[in-house]
Amino acid sequence: MNKAQSLDSNRLLVSSGTDTSLALELYSDIRDLPIISPHGHVDPSLFVRNEKFESPTDLFIYHDHYITRLLHADGVDMVELRKPQSDVGFAHAKNAWVKFFERWEMFAGTASGYWFQESLQSVFGITQEPTRENALEIYEQIALELERDEMRPVELLKAFNIEFLATTDDPCDDLTAHAELNADSGLTTRFAPTFRPDFYIDPLTEDWFARVQRICAMTGQELSHLGLVEALWFRRQFFISQGAVSVDIGAATAFTTVLSDLEAEALFEKAKAGTISASEALLYRGNMIAEMVRMSCEDELVITLHVGVHRNHSAPTLAKFGRDTGHDLPIQAEFVSNLKPVLDLYGLNPNLTLILFSLDESTWGREIAPLASFYPSVRIGAPWWFLDAPDSATRFREATVEIAGFYRGSGFIDDTRAFLSIPARHDMARRVEAAFLAKLVAQCRISVETARKIARDIVISIPKRAFKL
Repeated sequence: MNKAQSLDSNRLLVSSGTDTSLALELYSDIRDLPIISPHGHVDPSLFVRNEKFESPTDLFIYHDHYITRLLHADGVDMVELRKPQSDVGFAHAKNAWVKFFERWEMFAGTASGYWFQESLQSVFGITQEPTRENALEIYEQIALELERDEMRPVELLKAFNIEFLATTDDPCDDLTAHAELNADSGLTTRFAPTFRPDFYIDPLTEDWFARVQRICAMTGQELSHLGLVEALWFRRQFFISQGAVSVDIGAATAFTTVLSDLEAEALFEKAKAGTISASEALLYRGNMIAEMVRMSCEDELVITLHVGVHRNHSAPTLAKFGRDTGHDLPIQAEFVSNLKPVLDLYGLNPNLTLILFSLDESTWGREIAPLASFYPSVRIGAPWWFLDAPDSATRFREATVEIAGFYRGSGFIDDTRAFLSIPARHDMARRVEAAFLAKLVAQCRISVETARKIARDIVISIPKRAFKL
C-alpha cells in the first residue's frame, strides 16, 4: 500500500499565505492516524462475504455517483454505467471503463478525479495519466491485482487503518452483517449501523404505507400514528443493541413542527388513504423529525440532519433506474426558523446532539455556525456530497471557524458508497486542514503548538466526541 512515487507530497498543501513546510509538518503528524468514518453508505455484507471484487469497474465506477453522473451528462447512457443484473461477462464492465478513460479530461479539477487518481496510485501503484489508449492496459493491470487475497475487502479494510465504520440502514434491517462482523475477533474495525427513518416519516414516499405496515407488524404495534412512533422507538433500541450511535435524516428542508397526537393521527389517516396533500405531508414529516429529536433526548442517539437536496430530480431516470442514481441536486436551505420549534423544546437538553449538514454553503456561516456557537446540542456538519472537495472544504473552514472555532464540528464525513475512496477522501481532508491551520499560524493567529493539537483533534477526538464514541 505504499504511495506511488509520482504523488507530490505537497499536494493541496501549497496555497497563498501558507507556510508549506509547516503545512507538510502538520499533515505528517496526522497522515497515518486511524480513520474514523461515522457516516457512510458502504454495504457491510461486502466484508462478510469478503469476495474478490468482480472488476475494476465494479470497484471504481458502478457505485460512485460522482463519476457516473458526469459521464451521463456527457452523453453516456446510464445503462452503460449501471451494474448489469444478469451475467454478461466482462464486456459491459470494460465498455464503461473505456468510456470513463476517454473522458478523463472532464474530471480535471473535480473531487472525483482527485480521489480516483489518488486511489489508482496509492493502492495500485499506477502512475500513468488515464487516456483512451491505456484504458484497457490499466484495466487489466488492476484486474490482475484484484485476484490477490490482499485486495479482498477485509484485507483492504485493515490496510486502510479504518478504526470505526458506520453504515446506513433501514429500520427493519435485521443487522446480521453487523453482528457477524463485530463478533469477528480478527477484525479491529468497529462496525456500527445507522438508523435511517426517512421512508417511514415522509408520507410522500411512494411505498410509505407498505413500509409502515411492515414495521408496525414487526414490532407488534397497531397501524396508527402512535403505533408508528412506538415501532420506530423499538427499532431504535434494537439498533443501539447492535452498536448504533446515530440516526440519519435526509430531507429537502429542515422544517420542524410539533403537532398534537390528534392532529398527527388525522394526517396519518389521510396518508394511509392516499389523500394527504403536499403541505400536510410537510407538517407530518416536520412533526416526525421532532419525534426523532425527542427520542434522542432519551436514548442519546446522535442525529445527523442532511438538508438542502431535491431528491430524484429526473423522473424518467427514477422510473427506469430507481433512487440514488446520480440525479439528486442541491437546493437552498434554511435552519434558524425551521429548527426553532425543536430547539425551543430540546435544544438545551444535555442528551441531545444534532449535527447539521447542508448542501447550501451560504448557510454555513449565516446559520449553522451561529446555531452551534450557542446551542450545546448543535454541531456543524462537515462539507458533504457536492461540497466535500478541496476548495469547498477550505471555504467551509473560512465560513465557520471565525464564528464557532474548530471544536463545534463533526470531524470529516466521507459519506460514500465507494469503499476504495474512503482513505483518499480522508487524506484530502487532512491535507486541507493542515494547510488551513498553517495559514492561521503564518498570520500569527494561533501558535504552532495549538495548530498541532487541533490537527490531531480534528481527526480523532472531535469526531469521537461528536458521535459519542
